[in-house]
Amino acid sequence: MMEQVRIEIDDRSGFCFGVVNAITRAEQSLADGEVFSLGDIVHNRLEVQRLEALGLRTVGHDDLPRLSGRRLLIRAHGEPPATYARAAELNIEVIDATCPVVANLQRIVADAYARMRAVEGQVVILGKKGHAEVVGLAGHADGQAVIVESPEDLDALDYARPIYFLSQTTQSLELFGRMAQTIRERSRVPEQVTVRDTICRQVSGREAHLREFAGRFDVVVFVSGRKSSNGKVLYGVCREANPWSYHVEGADELCGEWFAGCRSVGICGATSTPRWQMEEVALRTGELVGADER
Repeated sequence: MMEQVRIEIDDRSGFCFGVVNAITRAEQSLADGEVFSLGDIVHNRLEVQRLEALGLRTVGHDDLPRLSGRRLLIRAHGEPPATYARAAELNIEVIDATCPVVANLQRIVADAYARMRAVEGQVVILGKKGHAEVVGLAGHADGQAVIVESPEDLDALDYARPIYFLSQTTQSLELFGRMAQTIRERSRVPEQVTVRDTICRQVSGREAHLREFAGRFDVVVFVSGRKSSNGKVLYGVCREANPWSYHVEGADELCGEWFAGCRSVGICGATSTPRWQMEEVALRTGELVGADER
């Protein structure tokens, strides 16, 4: 008799508090009618489609002039001050679902900018260029923050001037620490270098956990939207721990060949991945391999 394949869903994967808060606010507001979300409420195509079926409409900044008198949701990533000013000017009701961790970081960036401006210094943010959270953070520094994605980007800094180094909430702790050390070593005024670790621990703590989780299975299926910055980081962690890790957006992307000869499959995901989506992937995996799910 063939031994059944064991499938386990990681109980620490899935929506972080900020995303849960934003989706809850959206669902509550939708009970009173149509709501417009400024950008995808979460970087997960299937979850966006679920909410659209309830009446959520995704719009961009160029659509704001036609939303006068309507309700606009600011998602967990947050927005720069200019967005709120524009909404007020257009008589748009704002439902602010900015993650509290991000909102606090915005205040920190504004304070850092004021301090650096007084000494002709630089605010440097580790983050993905163009990412909604990073755009919002930069707006709290009047667009003057230097955004860096990799150690190579540090070449653009002026090491003769003071530096205040922070991070997007979902960046890698290891990368932030490595880049902070480089800044300190290169600075000609190291006593004027401020490093502020602003990475969300609910997110960063998942790296070590996922490394351990991925190592316990023959095959790992990581579930997240292709546009999720956090998803890319965490999938990379899974791949490092287990080369037999695969990234899917949904159950329809699973391939039976991935599971040939395996006896255990771990299902996990990003902070933007809903539990129901991981359950669908687990169910489909079970259909493909004949499994003992738990």
